[in-house]
Amino acid sequence: MKAVDLFAGCGGLSLGFQQAGIDVVAAFESWSAAVKCYQANFEHPVLQTDLSDSTAAAREIARFAPDVIIGGPPCQDFSQAGKRHEAERADLTESFSQIVSALKPRYFVMENVDQARRSRAYAKARGNFISAGYGLTEIVLNASLCGAPQKRKRFICFGALGRSEGFAKELFESKQSRKPTTLRDYFGDSLGFQFYYRHPRNYNRRGVFSIDEPAPTMRGVNRPVPKGYLGHPKDPCPVSKNLHVLTTQERAWIQTFPPSFKWVGAKTDVEQMIGNAVPVALGKFVAEVLLAIEAEGEKTNNIQSARHTDKK
Repeated sequence: MKAVDLFAGCGGLSLGFQQAGIDVVAAFESWSAAVKCYQANFEHPVLQTDLSDSTAAAREIARFAPDVIIGGPPCQDFSQAGKRHEAERADLTESFSQIVSALKPRYFVMENVDQARRSRAYAKARGNFISAGYGLTEIVLNASLCGAPQKRKRFICFGALGRSEGFAKELFESKQSRKPTTLRDYFGDSLGFQFYYRHPRNYNRRGVFSIDEPAPTMRGVNRPVPKGYLGHPKDPCPVSKNLHVLTTQERAWIQTFPPSFKWVGAKTDVEQMIGNAVPVALGKFVAEVLLAIEAEGEKTNNIQSARHTDKK
């Protein structure tokens, strides 16, 4: 099964799909820093392309003949970190749907922040998918229940041609872990620290965490403990000068990128790539659901074919 990744970033979703056994044959991304990082880690081509012109983009993508199109249109206009309004970048969600509708691969996977499902841009995209003949499964996944040691939430819209609404919902739910994955579950005692600081969005939120819980969402910024952070009632330990601050590499590991992944670019760019990325383990989880649905379809077709032969 061949996949093309749109708005690929540094490749978290691509890598997860590859780990599940899907052949990612090409990727498209407009940010030059992410393109260079992607190129350093994958053998297939990554094209630096503006996907806002969906007609031109569809022509370019068509030459790769994908069975599945995956991707996460830029989500800043939907995220809690932004101003919670929709702007030009939200239009790329509709561009994604137009590309899918033009090419009609057997499947598509679109991921975004969980707030995106309530946006006007997604409502338009959803209408495009349905008009093109896709049945949709829409679900918000917590990465800590899908193999990653991080309670990052992502909205997944999984589409399959000719299927009914919610066709994969039960499978998504049954495959999830009953217990959230903690850092200790994932890394054992190899990290060398018990507590650590992750800079909060504001000081009304906690900034100190334990490895005996899932990590909070890895964001695109990484800062030392500031003098203004005096602690929070829910912090598991007091703030001190010896409190561990996550390194760039540790943040990448929590995003479930392997140690062999090459991070190319300026530090601020790399931090942003890590914060923007889909956890690799979450990508793999979604890909495995897709493959299970594909296998289920093949089994049904074989049974129907056998019945047809018997009647002859």
